[in-house]
Amino acid sequence: MKTGEKTILITGATSGLGLAAANLLADKGHRVFGTSRDPNKYFEQHNSRRFELLKADVTSRGDCREVLEKIISEAGRLDVVVNNAGIGIAGSIEKTDTDAAHHQMETNFFGVLNICQTVIPVMQKQQEGLIINISSLGGLAGLPYQAIYSASKFAVEGFSEALYQECASENIRVVLIEPGDFKTGFTANRDYSEKELEESKSFQSALEVIRKDEGKGADPLIFARLIDKIIGQKNPRLRYMVGKTDQKISIKLRRLLPDKLFLTLLKNHYRL
Repeated sequence: MKTGEKTILITGATSGLGLAAANLLADKGHRVFGTSRDPNKYFEQHNSRRFELLKADVTSRGDCREVLEKIISEAGRLDVVVNNAGIGIAGSIEKTDTDAAHHQMETNFFGVLNICQTVIPVMQKQQEGLIINISSLGGLAGLPYQAIYSASKFAVEGFSEALYQECASENIRVVLIEPGDFKTGFTANRDYSEKELEESKSFQSALEVIRKDEGKGADPLIFARLIDKIIGQKNPRLRYMVGKTDQKISIKLRRLLPDKLFLTLLKNHYRL
């Protein structure tokens, strides 16, 4: 391994933020392994292979073990993990399908848990490592009609705070990145009930705002550059917000405003 080169695992690396990070870090000279539930579909759409792509579903503990074994057999170590894989569902709490809610939590939270439980023993043996968990500004404020998504990211927040403390004495650094809205395929891939959308004016209004905000979101390259910056730091801090300035400011206001006032402002933003 060349001086400064890291072996990096990025889950959910075939689109959006994960793809931007994987490409940038590979271009920087790192050895990058990405995961996808369907690598062949990705390769059918992209000619370039700037990083190594492995088939894996983060909700499967077996898949996580196989990915780690593959990386160790080829690279000999694992320096950085970016837990990026995630999905989004939308809809009212009372009408959210239970199976869909479970799948949301299985992917966004238990997927992070599965990867962490798999890689931490390797990092302990190496006596160093960096785990970057991707949360969301929606993990700092409950978003209307995205309650289960917010819940999954709130879970990642609490989990990462605890992990930060547990790993501190073992030279394993833990970082949370909290993105706002970015221009990615996340908007088009969000799952929701067409029937509820037709019947609920409130849901229609909120979803329109959600799509508009994401359509004006930041460039994923900003996220990728932040990942690169964190990897190069000896002592990164626990939390980093990234995205549009107005969104970051609005979340910081939560620490200053009474709950009722902050939630009223949030409700008005979504035209509820």
